[in-house]
Amino acid sequence: MKQKIINEVMQGMLGCLNNAQLGRLQEVLEHALFHKKIIETEQEVDTEVSNGQLLESFLSAKRIEGCSEKSLTYYRTTIETMLTKDGKNIREMTTNDLRTYLTNYQKEKNSSRVTVDNIRRILSSFFSWLEDEDYILKSPVRRIHKVKAASTIKETYTDEALEKMRDSCEKSRDLALIDMLASTGMRVGELVLLNRNDINFEERECVVFGKGSKERMVYFDARTKIHLQNYLQERIDDNSALFVTLRAPHNRLKIGGIESRLRELGRMLEIPKVHPHKFRRTLATMAIDKGMPIEQLQQLLGHKRIDTTLQYAMVKQSNVKLAHRKYIG
Repeated sequence: MKQKIINEVMQGMLGCLNNAQLGRLQEVLEHALFHKKIIETEQEVDTEVSNGQLLESFLSAKRIEGCSEKSLTYYRTTIETMLTKDGKNIREMTTNDLRTYLTNYQKEKNSSRVTVDNIRRILSSFFSWLEDEDYILKSPVRRIHKVKAASTIKETYTDEALEKMRDSCEKSRDLALIDMLASTGMRVGELVLLNRNDINFEERECVVFGKGSKERMVYFDARTKIHLQNYLQERIDDNSALFVTLRAPHNRLKIGGIESRLRELGRMLEIPKVHPHKFRRTLATMAIDKGMPIEQLQQLLGHKRIDTTLQYAMVKQSNVKLAHRKYIG
């Protein structure tokens, strides 16, 4: 009970005192209360129920803001794992508690810095919401800064690798699938939601539902149009989905099915790291390389922030070298 009172006082003074002053305040409080007996007059709130209610309220607020169920599940799992591991009431958690949790998580799971920073961001969102809603005085995550991760140049497909994949396709579905991913740059989650009647072959375009249930237009080339039409003409099922499984009853193709098929192609052709998202990154890099304005690419990829688009678009070093010779050398 004494520690609970000390924590409440410390939480209330976070914004007023520096670290040295907070440390001294804690020493004074511990000394002053050492020989004191404190009796709680009100029934203590059940920690587990209280934490659970606050988490549910937070998720409800995020759902209203438009977060997808996939994101909400990720939020729930991340926060519940922290609450279970720490075991404290949310209102009593300190910056040091959360730092210790993140450090131990990285050691136990051998997680990358990117993963740890994702957890930090979710916890920051949660505790900032608690602060905004006056459940706590100040978020303990405020003083936990972004985890710096090494900046690596992510790989893209070469023209040769793309042609190898196309040539190796024995099924018209796989050929249409690869062309669709390569020419539109859409997310695999957007691809699996497409139906046959979503495709406008006349204009070579289709509407996809991106993150946050936002609609946007994407475009495909003439080759994709021909291969997609050939695939649809060969189909004998009546499923409305654009891409379906090869075996009966020809259900809508899922993300896992696409990832599995692409990995299989990669192993067969000895092409490293073949996965759907790499097509998206390849298109972004190619577009920037050929002079497409970054704002238009942002619209094409469906990014909310232009910073995200810049992370996708890796300018080829050979072009940087040519530009240097042209403008500087």
